[in-house]
Parts: sequence; C-alpha cells; structure tokens
Amino acid sequence: MGKSSKSAAAEPTQSATTATLPEAAKPRLLPQFKVILHNDDHNEVDYVIETVMMLCGMNLQDAYARTQEADSTGCALLLITHRERAELYVDQFQSRSLTVTMEPAD
Repeated sequence: MGKSSKSAAAEPTQSATTATLPEAAKPRLLPQFKVILHNDDHNEVDYVIETVMMLCGMNLQDAYARTQEADSTGCALLLITHRERAELYVDQFQSRSLTVTMEPAD
C-alpha cells in the first residue's frame, strides 16, 4: 500500500473569532449549623445508638462513638449541615424523645 494521505475532514478547523461567555455567578453557600446530641438519663444507650444510625445514616461504630461521647462529656457533634436540615434533625430526634440542639458552625 503506497502513500498515506490525510483527508481534509481529519484536520480540525478553527474559526477566526472566539466567543467569550460571561462569567457565571458563583453559588452562595448556605450558612452551616452543628447538630449536637445531648446526654440524658432517660433513654437506653442501644435506643440512642439505633436512633443516631437511623436518622443520621451513621454506621454502628460512629453512632456508638457519638453516643459514648455524649454520655461521658454531656454532648457530641453529630453533623454539620444547613439550617433547614439541622432544624429537621432537631425535630426528628425530639419526636424520638432525644435531646438534640443546633448552633452556628462559625
């Protein structure tokens, strides 16, 4: 097979003008809030661990560690999220008779 030839379709072409898009506005981040589990003397440890796992999606080891921290120090950080979601967590934990509060993460 003889000479190889390049086809015109294989070579990219460039236009003489390049359009510049306006810079997109950067999305604002929502203020972050800590969701804090508080110790209580009314609920069994297993119930607290089960609730933390169910509502926060934590595995057993993480839920156990947070529960033990709340038991020994009085409170434990569960997660940090935006205000509306933090308020939802507070309501959900209260509906299961557990004390959880939220505070600004800053």
